[in-house]
Amino acid sequence: MVSKSLRTWFMIHFIADFLFGIPLLIDPVWMLNLFGWPSIDPFTARLVGAALIGIGGESLLGRNANTETFRAMLNLKLLWASTAIIGMSATMFSGNYPLIGWGIVGIFVIFFFVWLYYRMQLRVGEE
Repeated sequence: MVSKSLRTWFMIHFIADFLFGIPLLIDPVWMLNLFGWPSIDPFTARLVGAALIGIGGESLLGRNANTETFRAMLNLKLLWASTAIIGMSATMFSGNYPLIGWGIVGIFVIFFFVWLYYRMQLRVGEE
């Protein structure tokens, strides 16, 4: 059984991803200038925006799915969050980037642990 709280977290994730993903996709220079980002590659920023919209969109579309579908979605979210944390942290340590970068890393860390908690809860049902 999938808990109501996990379904709620999927909706929170959808909202967060779309709030950041849509501006990155439409006007990445404007969006990243808001955060004081020193160098902007629109191609990469739009790719990140597309990934956020895709993963967040699946959170919306899959919020009423069965347990097996949630397991698969949580696995994807854990892989996405963990590799994003590693990549963003490496970037933050390698240069002079705005502190907002660490805030973004922190958001991914929070989501990682939320997803890990719920994935472990669903694991109990696998045994």
